[in-house]
Amino acid sequence: MPARRTSVPEARRRVSALLCEWGADQQVRDDVELVVSELFTNAVRHTDSEKVGCELALFGAHIRIEITDQGGAADSAPHIQPGSVDQECGRGLFLVGALSESWGSRPADSGQGRVVWADLPYSSLAH
Repeated sequence: MPARRTSVPEARRRVSALLCEWGADQQVRDDVELVVSELFTNAVRHTDSEKVGCELALFGAHIRIEITDQGGAADSAPHIQPGSVDQECGRGLFLVGALSESWGSRPADSGQGRVVWADLPYSSLAH
């Protein structure tokens, strides 16, 4: 998707539709949508990317979110800023950490940019 703020709600809508198809329960949908919003927003705000990718995958009782940017301005790995919980900007990665079982980043397969990933617990309406 284009690396613009207006793409964040569209990414959230697409993720929500996919999770509904998969039969994810409401708490999973809410948590995944929030994590996608935070990570996608960070990719738009802190890189010089033209496009940002968003992928979801199910692995048993876990869902993996991967947001891929093209790099640029801030090629360093994302990290929680000290004191960020109390600041309006900077709470995003704290929330990602709180909702995720684990999260991190790695260089993108293309050699340019980063993939920021998060693993969240997954449960369906059918359980």
